[in-house]
Amino acid sequence: MGFSTEEVERYARHLVLREIGGQGQQALKAARVLVVGAGGLGAPASLYLAAAGVGTIGMVDADTVSLSNLQRQVLYTEADVGREKVMAAAERLLALNPHVKIEALPHHLTSENAQALVSGYDLVLDGTDDFATRFCVNAACVAKGKTLVTGAIGRWSGQVGIFSGRPCYQCLVPDIPPDAETCSVVGVVGALAGVIGSMMALETVKTITRAGEPLRDRLLIYDALSATARTVKVGADPACAVCGAA
Repeated sequence: MGFSTEEVERYARHLVLREIGGQGQQALKAARVLVVGAGGLGAPASLYLAAAGVGTIGMVDADTVSLSNLQRQVLYTEADVGREKVMAAAERLLALNPHVKIEALPHHLTSENAQALVSGYDLVLDGTDDFATRFCVNAACVAKGKTLVTGAIGRWSGQVGIFSGRPCYQCLVPDIPPDAETCSVVGVVGALAGVIGSMMALETVKTITRAGEPLRDRLLIYDALSATARTVKVGADPACAVCGAA
């Protein structure tokens, strides 16, 4: 799988990086990544994945673009209001990099279709904003042996981590919190979505190219108000309903 002259110029800054180089860029080109949720986190993450040259990017989201999305979902413009997010996203990503393939999947991810959706991809990014969907994505990734990059934001804080097998995301969050809040309820500063979404893309690139130390089995927690971050280790829960018996 070679590169065209245009691709060599496009990815020049990756090709000269010792940790990526030609071999890493080939791995990016061969990779298939599924982005679940084309919203605040999926928008910046998919932009950087496409720019990086990830060969195939699947986008799963059944929503349409609304005016209130534009404060943080930088993938869209006012002209996209009312359109299916994944269709508008595909156009924007292909305009950024026509060398990648975008698979637009305008579906709600559920426990019934999650495994089928993730099975055709090497790695899954979950940027959804409700725990029920996050649990479905996590269970499907464990069942199909897929690496999961997960992110979440709210108000002024965000987090990102990587899970592959055991421990899994549900070891971190065993049950849906009774006081679970969404951005539509508590609000979120728009630029925070860019920070966490970009970090999700960065960790994905590191994982695919085997560069550095990805956040595997770790959670990075970022507080934008204090401009501080900390990383915590996530251990396996022997009683986990998803991976405990793996």
